[in-house]
Amino acid sequence: MTALITTLAAFPAFAGPLELASDVFVERAQKRADGSVATVLESPKLVVPGDQLVFIVRYKNTGTAPASKLSVTNPIPRAVAFSETADGTEIVSIDGGKSWGFLSQLKVPMASGAFRTALPSDVTHIKWNLNQTLAAGSVGKLVFRGVVR
Repeated sequence: MTALITTLAAFPAFAGPLELASDVFVERAQKRADGSVATVLESPKLVVPGDQLVFIVRYKNTGTAPASKLSVTNPIPRAVAFSETADGTEIVSIDGGKSWGFLSQLKVPMASGAFRTALPSDVTHIKWNLNQTLAAGSVGKLVFRGVVR
C-alpha cells in the first residue's frame, strides 16, 4: 500500500512562470461527540479502493511581470479514477494527453469499432487554461477529486 500512497501525489506540469505545489488528502466522515458527522480531510496514511481523494494544486506567478496564457496540466495517477474538479473549467484527456476536450464531448473507442461517451473514470489528464492575467506574486489553487480504484 505504500507504493500506492506514493503514486497519489499530484504531478502537475505547466507552461509559464509558475511555481506549483500539490497536496492530496483523503476525505473521511468523522463522528462528533454530539453524534453529528463532519467531513474532514486527512493526509493519506493508508488508502483503500473506494476512498475519496481531494487533490489541491497551488500555483504562484514567480515572474517579475504579469503572466498570461498560462496552463496547468495534471496527470491522474493510475490508482485513481477522476471524479470532478471544483470549478468545471478544465479540459481533459482520455488518451494520455494526446488530445483534449470537455469530457462530455469525448468518445472512447470500443473493441467492436463503435464509440461510447467518455466517463470520468476514463480521464488520464486534466488541463486548466488560466484565462486571466496573473500579476507577479499572485497565487491561486486548483482542486480536483478522485476515487481510489
